[in-house]
Amino acid sequence: MKNLSLPIRFGIVTSAVLIAYFLVLSLVDKHTNPAFSFVNAFITGFGIYEAIRLSKLEDQMGFTYGEGFKTGIITGFVATILFTVFFLFYATEINSAFLTNLLEKIQGSFNVDIGMVTFVVAVMGLATTVVSTLTVMQLFKKSRNIA
Repeated sequence: MKNLSLPIRFGIVTSAVLIAYFLVLSLVDKHTNPAFSFVNAFITGFGIYEAIRLSKLEDQMGFTYGEGFKTGIITGFVATILFTVFFLFYATEINSAFLTNLLEKIQGSFNVDIGMVTFVVAVMGLATTVVSTLTVMQLFKKSRNIA
């Protein structure tokens, strides 16, 4: 259980930062602009980086690529699931006009519902998690270069 506690804690903190960022954007009415969601990738990547870094510091001798990858994936998945649940709650209970405003910004006539948008948010978060974990692990893997 100790191996899972670190990525779960970092996943919770990362999701809290993602939620805070979203709420700050909503205060200045920029949360319907999809361009600002690119910052989510940096927030998620930084959370994954810190989780893997601390995991390596705790067990330098036993740290493997697989362990680091698992830490990053769990961290990102926890953050994505919690943020997606918040997003669904926000779009249905807090601001019911959010989805309409979001789709107007994209400038198209799309026939989508909140389930589809929530699914897209989850898939984007999971894709960001995998890409960020693979990227971060390049910094922490043991090099086999002969120099």
